[in-house]
Amino acid sequence: MATTEASRGAAGPEHHPEIDWAAVEQSPEFQELVRKKRSFVVPATVFFLAWYFGFIILAGYAPDFMGREFLTDGLTVGYVLALSQFVMTWGLGAWYLRKADHEFDPLAERAAAVAQQRTPGGQPGRPS
Repeated sequence: MATTEASRGAAGPEHHPEIDWAAVEQSPEFQELVRKKRSFVVPATVFFLAWYFGFIILAGYAPDFMGREFLTDGLTVGYVLALSQFVMTWGLGAWYLRKADHEFDPLAERAAAVAQQRTPGGQPGRPS
């Protein structure tokens, strides 16, 4: 039987009931983190879906175009576009990891540090 984090009590506000999660969510540091992540994730997702569904639509409605040979014998536009899906997925993944390491993780650490400083004694939790 698989256990989930929720069944072990390690998920959400139940894991640290002493932290004022609403205050953390409203903090400028957390808002900046969410804004920066969203400004990357939403356009990247839209681009990926447009690329993917564009390929599907071309495959369905432009078979002559997709069947054209490209660069060499036997390599078609369809094959190149299909293989580009893998390249794009790995590229977007690598780009996200780079952004997370250089931008999102430092912002998350700063938001966590500010949340801890807002409690008495520097311990995470609600001020008394």
